[in-house]
Amino acid sequence: MRVSRTEEIAARRPAYEADLKDGVDRYFEPRRTVCPWCGSDRLRERLHTTDLLQHKPGEFRLDRCLECGHIFQNPRLSSEGLEFYYRDFYDGLGEKGTGNMFAGRGAIYRKRAEALAPHADQPAAWLDVGTGHGHFCEAARAVFPHTEFDGLDFTDGAELAERAGRVRHGYRGSFVEVAPTVAGTYDVVSMFHYLEHSVEPGLELEAARLAIRPGGYLLIEVPDAASRYSRLLGRRWLPWLQPQHLHFLPVGNLRERLGALGFTVVAEQHTEPHDRVDLLAATWFAVDGIAPRDEAPWLPRRPGRLKRVTRAAIVIAGIPALAAATVLDRIMPKALIRRFGLSNAYRVVARRD
Repeated sequence: MRVSRTEEIAARRPAYEADLKDGVDRYFEPRRTVCPWCGSDRLRERLHTTDLLQHKPGEFRLDRCLECGHIFQNPRLSSEGLEFYYRDFYDGLGEKGTGNMFAGRGAIYRKRAEALAPHADQPAAWLDVGTGHGHFCEAARAVFPHTEFDGLDFTDGAELAERAGRVRHGYRGSFVEVAPTVAGTYDVVSMFHYLEHSVEPGLELEAARLAIRPGGYLLIEVPDAASRYSRLLGRRWLPWLQPQHLHFLPVGNLRERLGALGFTVVAEQHTEPHDRVDLLAATWFAVDGIAPRDEAPWLPRRPGRLKRVTRAAIVIAGIPALAAATVLDRIMPKALIRRFGLSNAYRVVARRD
């Protein structure tokens, strides 16, 4: 018997009520006084925001290191906090919607795979770290048909990807813990929009070096907080994605760390990885922020009929603005994106020496 979404929400509400009984302070670690990348104590607040996507309770702050430019969540979510805020986003209530979104991005995934093509012919084994449901691996086979793709994720997405045949093997868990068991196994390791989620991105890079054979490649794509959109759109810039994104690495910092680990950066791309969603997402956040909250198990009660009707009316009224933002995102010429530094991501290809 199929369970309705309303019934699913009702079933989850008691657990959320128990989790929130004493507030959310326990979901945060102590505040840091030094930069986790370079150790400097010259920190300044970069952003203060709330959860604009799920609307789970809590406030989140990002600090910027004035010495090296690294941006990080401060105070950072604890392991219990990460579980709480990730719950029902990629799995549970959010599994279907998130899976459908990722499934529709095949062209973007193929372009990510094509970034390696000038540097490697047909790698034998490829590990995609942070694979989600494995949709990148499925799309990348069009570019590398003779490559065996494995996936790793800390959610059950990797296991779902294996069952769906998108990856040969799906590892569930921490890459830092899995890497010693697959040392020297892979010709390629990819981390597409993964490092920003990591508690310790430096350890993830060390794990990649361990898993890659000498002469193999590491592909990294992360949000670029240097994007002019990050300043123009403020807290409504989608790649901030609080509270999930814990770190934002300036490209210079990443290049330096890769060099120290024995990698040579063979390609750096800025315009190509740009995802044309900035204006649409910011407009949606504005519309959604005006409308009464939708139903969710972490909210104290189901919205009444009047609130549901009001929300629907506001969303409908916002459709012209959402459509205009979509068009502007799509027609923005690459030359303007490059000239004005609008790209919301950058990509690096590095060879392990």
